[in-house]
Amino acid sequence: MLAATTTNPTAIAMFVGFVAATLVITFYSAKKSSGSSAYFAAGRRITGWQNGLAVAGDYMSAASFLGIAGMIALSGYDGFLYSVGFLVAYLVVLLVVAEPLRNAGKYTMADVLAYRLKPRPVRALAALSTITVSTFYMIAQMVGAGSLVKVLLPGVGYNLAVCGVGVLMIVYVVFGGMLATTWVQIVKAILLMSGSFLLSVLVMRHFHFSLSEFFNALTNISYHDKSGAEVTKDFLTPGMKFKNPLDFISLSLALVFGTAGLPHILVRFYTVPDAKTARSSVVWAMALIGTFYIMTTFFGFGAASVLGPDFISKNGGGNMAAPQLARALGGDVFFAFISAVAFATILAVVAGLTISASTSFAHDFFTNVIHHGRERQPGEEVRVARITAFVVGAVSIALAIALGPTANVAFLVGLAFAIAASANLPAIVFSIFWKRFNTAGAVASLAVGLVASIGIIILSPTIMTIDPPTVAASARHLIQHAPIFPLENPGIVSIPLGFLAAILGTLLSREPSAEARFDELVVRANTGLGAERATSK
Repeated sequence: MLAATTTNPTAIAMFVGFVAATLVITFYSAKKSSGSSAYFAAGRRITGWQNGLAVAGDYMSAASFLGIAGMIALSGYDGFLYSVGFLVAYLVVLLVVAEPLRNAGKYTMADVLAYRLKPRPVRALAALSTITVSTFYMIAQMVGAGSLVKVLLPGVGYNLAVCGVGVLMIVYVVFGGMLATTWVQIVKAILLMSGSFLLSVLVMRHFHFSLSEFFNALTNISYHDKSGAEVTKDFLTPGMKFKNPLDFISLSLALVFGTAGLPHILVRFYTVPDAKTARSSVVWAMALIGTFYIMTTFFGFGAASVLGPDFISKNGGGNMAAPQLARALGGDVFFAFISAVAFATILAVVAGLTISASTSFAHDFFTNVIHHGRERQPGEEVRVARITAFVVGAVSIALAIALGPTANVAFLVGLAFAIAASANLPAIVFSIFWKRFNTAGAVASLAVGLVASIGIIILSPTIMTIDPPTVAASARHLIQHAPIFPLENPGIVSIPLGFLAAILGTLLSREPSAEARFDELVVRANTGLGAERATSK
């Protein structure tokens, strides 16, 4: 079997090359990121295809490349459902939020809520929700980074690897702002698509470019279960992961509705000059994302048949399935390239998450909640965002270290999607489409969705277990107690609760001023009249 503990100089060289290139991008971007519009929205000069690549680069995270490949390799058909959910989710973004959000906002999703609602309460809760979702999502990327570097550099521990990625992401955001983040994501998207295509071709070559041979190999895969007994499974049959159908329904709801509430995806629409470009960028992103998730079928199932679940479980807990498959089929050089691509993926996504969280705190909470929409001195908002980037990075590093390298990154991201769908999406949708909607409804949606989703996660098998502590369990199960909530993803309960809270909060109060500005918001959301546009400088 393949060795997984030898240092790979080629991979290290590629890592260093990518980091050096991105630092050069950051250096030049820093010269153009002095003002708020330049720092938070890249001066609104990003074109449709550029933003489409950046959106795809932001969305195709470590959860997609590392986590889903591992999930499919270990759970077969059930793991593939993650790919389907991530792809379908972008239809909601395209049809519901992309254009209205670009036209009605400035830097964050809270700008849309504050357009006709009382700004201070909705901005405060929106900032809290943004930071929470971004942190959950970022933890997954950190775990992937630690697992990746640990395999490539046996002398570098998981904790040190996580800290190194955290420092790099802070450098990108603090100095380069949104412009540097955008170009890092574009470069990463090109590398990821190239690497995924080459890996898919190698998988099919292994099976003599025969789909029937490829899928037949998946019907009889042997591995050892938790008890140590050898079992043989058909990886094309549902039920390996989702024993309860409600688990699958809950995850599907979180993935499909969560994307339209992810702060780091939503802020990308503010980097383009107008709504037409925003729509164009979503089409570009969907084409790239759709192609990518089709390819996850080949290298996820390919890892199961070529490597075997036993080897995958022992080498990165599933998160290293794609890189190890690359080594098996393409040798050490291709392994080095795929590992560098995965590392680029992680760096690009954590940069996007960090700037989203820091922008929301600085623009929504610091400027508009604490200082009532006024900067006390020029450039203060950007300075606060840079300080926030340090804090968010430190917290994410600490939590990723606490969870450890065995937590599956796709699973962790599924939880972030559930929080976004429960708290953010109801407030955004009702604010744009429901005239009666008011501040009480928005506050109720954000608060109840946030508390319900996190509370249910704590009470679920994600955190609670009655099994004896093991190395693997200690990284994920933090409470030794029988789970109170039976499902791993809270979406099936927390998402309806978020929408219900928004409806009840609205119906139990009246806000004439919010209703009076609805028609104005509708005109602006659909026509772009008065929307923030690219500066001439």
